[in-house]
Amino acid sequence: MTIDGPSGTGKSTVSRAAATELGLPHLDTGAFYRAATVAALRAGANLDDAAEVADLVSQATMDQVDGAMFLDGEDVSEEIRGPDVTAAVSKVAANPEVRKLLVSRQRSWVTAHGGRAVVEGRDIGTVVFPSATLKIFLDARPEVRAARRAGETGEHHVSVLEDLERRDHLDSTRVASPLTVPEEAIVIDTSDLGFDEVVAMVVGLVKDRSV
Repeated sequence: MTIDGPSGTGKSTVSRAAATELGLPHLDTGAFYRAATVAALRAGANLDDAAEVADLVSQATMDQVDGAMFLDGEDVSEEIRGPDVTAAVSKVAANPEVRKLLVSRQRSWVTAHGGRAVVEGRDIGTVVFPSATLKIFLDARPEVRAARRAGETGEHHVSVLEDLERRDHLDSTRVASPLTVPEEAIVIDTSDLGFDEVVAMVVGLVKDRSV
């Protein structure tokens, strides 16, 4: 199952909870791009130099184990959520060569975990697993998404909203694998839904497809 959508829609928490309830492995593909960003920032790379960044990413090892993200064997789960990474990740994620490298690794991860998983991201149903039997796209009104993110980070609502709008624009207009609603995806607007309600809807959709 693929779950796509922009930041602040509940994508990560919903997909993790649904995976647990369904007994399936969970893959947060965004963490791979954040780990790639950590690798580039640590090396002092010019993020506008696509070849340099792609070369660094090609040499780095990445894995996700029980929800933790590892870069060259080091747990970087906390570092990838830092403000420096958040500010730079959209640029790294827009790099076509980086996307090609990481899509391959994400597919390999799912294969290594039995071929069935709950996979979340921004291009999962369109590029990474276009043949998935169930595609879900979570969305929410911008002001709701900003309020959720501000509640998590403690940042000011207005600055969070501006950052979300900036990332939405970058993610939806990039040439390589832009954020779009996959064909045949079921769109769930989470603006006025509680967490448990969304999880129940997702789990129900999976079980309906399994009948």
